Amino acid sequence: MKILYICTHNRCRSILSEAISNHFSDGKLEAKSAGSQPSGEVHPLSLKYLQEAGIATEGLQSQSWDEFEDFAPDIVVTVCDSAAGEACPVWFGNSVKVHWGLSDPSKLEGSESEKAEAFRATIAEIKSRVEALKSISVDVSEQTALRAALKECGAV
Repeated sequence: MKILYICTHNRCRSILSEAISNHFSDGKLEAKSAGSQPSGEVHPLSLKYLQEAGIATEGLQSQSWDEFEDFAPDIVVTVCDSAAGEACPVWFGNSVKVHWGLSDPSKLEGSESEKAEAFRATIAEIKSRVEALKSISVDVSEQTALRAALKECGAV
């Protein structure tokens, strides 16, 4: 199943989701991430806490959703509220769209230990949803069945 994670700036939550999905999906998911207004850089704490969790960070980059027109995702997951409200490109038309609404750990103002805990909690939440996504065994071309399976397994 192909998944495209969208966050406006594609520097933290969508990057975390891409890396975690590819790491924990046992080959059942192919994840990419992008943004409508990419910042051009991955947040350094995203890389730090992914590495701490033993998740590969090579190849992660902040990029535009325009670069994925040929990717043809089965599911497009918005992970930030601003991306959820944006008009998506027409080529997302055949994809099932869901919203996760993850808190942004990179925006937390606080001590290093508070920031670390926020990143670790976000990573754990994404991992839990990825585990649910792995359990889906429906024909992804059947959007109604895919939507129902996403709801049933708690992946939305």
